Amino acid sequence: MQGGRMMIEEPIRLVSVLTPTKSSFSMSLTKIVGTLGPKSRSVEAIEECLMAGMSVARFDFSWLNDEYHQETLDNLRKAVKSCKRLCGVMLDTVGPELQVFNKTGNPIELNADDLVTITPDISKEPSADVLPINYSGLAEAVKNGDTIFVGQYLFTGSETTSVWLEVLETKGSDVICLVKNSATLAGFIFTMHVSQVHISLPTLTDTDKKVISTWGSRNNVDFVSLSYTRHVEDVRELRAFLKTHNLQETQIFAKVETVEGLMHFDEILQEADGIILSRGNLGIDLPSEKVFLFQRSAVHKCNLAGKPAIITRVVDSMTNNLRPTRAEATDVANAVLDGTDGILLGAETLRGLYPFETIKTVGRICAEAESVYNQPLNFKRIVKHVGEPMSHAESVASSAVRAAIKVNAAVIVVFTSSGRAARLVAKYRPTVPVLAVVIPRLRTTALKWSFSGTSQARQCLAVRGIYPILANPNVASSAASDEESGLTLALNHAKSVGLVKPNDQVVIFQKVGDSSVVKIIELHG
Repeated sequence: MQGGRMMIEEPIRLVSVLTPTKSSFSMSLTKIVGTLGPKSRSVEAIEECLMAGMSVARFDFSWLNDEYHQETLDNLRKAVKSCKRLCGVMLDTVGPELQVFNKTGNPIELNADDLVTITPDISKEPSADVLPINYSGLAEAVKNGDTIFVGQYLFTGSETTSVWLEVLETKGSDVICLVKNSATLAGFIFTMHVSQVHISLPTLTDTDKKVISTWGSRNNVDFVSLSYTRHVEDVRELRAFLKTHNLQETQIFAKVETVEGLMHFDEILQEADGIILSRGNLGIDLPSEKVFLFQRSAVHKCNLAGKPAIITRVVDSMTNNLRPTRAEATDVANAVLDGTDGILLGAETLRGLYPFETIKTVGRICAEAESVYNQPLNFKRIVKHVGEPMSHAESVASSAVRAAIKVNAAVIVVFTSSGRAARLVAKYRPTVPVLAVVIPRLRTTALKWSFSGTSQARQCLAVRGIYPILANPNVASSAASDEESGLTLALNHAKSVGLVKPNDQVVIFQKVGDSSVVKIIELHG
């Protein structure tokens, strides 16, 4: 109190609202994951998505086959080569998802207060009277009064394309439900979700295993998004399976989308490489007013652990519209302010009318939010969480970020072979980009030799603020004793994209022998 008036610290200057958005070498530090599909799978469309700011391409195996996705991935590789931009590849598993297969594709109209029967007899045609599903244990799992939700792309909040059902009774393996709202189900596959009911199907299904062991292994995917992660054992099982198929370097992003996963979140976070908060399903399993609480808590825990957090379902309206709603734009910004590493776009880029415009719009919102992100507060929180004494690596990484802020550096350059050092620096949320110079390492077996580094570079693309640069093997060989060539590579790249200019300060994080050091240089001409 001062003079009888409450003094409020203004967190954001209102004049900044009138300041033009700054153009930068990239749309945002926050990463954007785009799901590739019918509207975004041509070489030209993918090039536009990459130039708009897509960092990771997601391949959703809950629909179509691996031949279709292989064609899309081949096009992605052509686009990456043409644009000269790295892009991570994420395989999204189906998991224990309940589905209604509508082979004819004819729309199904359901009217409020009518009855509909859910049956495991998949020989029956879907209609307003019966919905056949790929699961025989539903009648045993549900009870009277339970809520069931059915839709093609779940949980947009549009009650004309998705339907709420209330369980009235069970008859053998059938479930009789009351339709709570009128809706038209359109498409060939409708996903079914039963709120807060355990479905006794494995998280990693036989279908998922087949896709990973063939398509995933053949393409050496960078990430596997494990849908419906419910327990830490789910992550461990996938980790073991990946190793048996020569995918030991593939990162696992646990997709948390049920109360069951929420209850075991801390253990899942400890084991997984990253987290995807699937807010569509969470919005059904949790009361609507609780979703934001879980999001903020989960993202905060990911930040403290130094593991990337990605959220979904942010600009659903852009599937059919060129602009997001005001609420959606605010939602994206708040996610960034909470510390989110990435935004995952699903239907917006897969079947949406404006895939690259959506990516560009989300990127602009993220960049604006980053400009007012409370870095000092979050830095202190992470330092406090790490505690004392700090490990050598944590101490040097945090010092690099602190130095960058003190001298108003343009970038932080980090030399790494695994990506770990860059991720550690990014954990402290610097306000400037982290250029990760990924140094390839020679790997040999009895049969062949190869260089690592490509996948490690692409995996950095899921972490807020990191921009990887893959050094070639020739640079790597000289960098083992003298990293000047690697530094030249990084600075030349930074100059070419307008990230640094003469007289800028640059913070460098590198290993010298068994030690890690931070140094500051000033660019000349």
